[in-house]
Amino acid sequence: MAYSLDLRQKVVNYVENGGIITKAAAIFKLGRATIYRWLGREDLRPTQVNHRQRKLDWEALKKDVEKNPEARLVERARTFRRQTECHLLCLKKIENYKKKTTSLSRKKSRRKNEILQKFERIN
Repeated sequence: MAYSLDLRQKVVNYVENGGIITKAAAIFKLGRATIYRWLGREDLRPTQVNHRQRKLDWEALKKDVEKNPEARLVERARTFRRQTECHLLCLKKIENYKKKTTSLSRKKSRRKNEILQKFERIN
């Protein structure tokens, strides 16, 4: 949540008129780093971010799954510039998700089965 412009101006005026930053942080219940940032800015108005895309495009994800069914979550995250957890949740909702296993995990499971078989032969 952005702080109001009025509060920002009060804090900056307090510090510029001889107030100590630590006291200002206590009085106005702000972090010291926030006050330092405000002091370093020319314009105290909150910045507006207009280009942020907040949600994943599900249709594009469905097309990507159809086009590249063997792609891993990490590769999809790079393609869509999102975190892997976001893709995992969306893919589960789409119901096209099949967990991929790496060759390393297959080797470990084979090795585990071999050890169990040897153990059963001994007993």
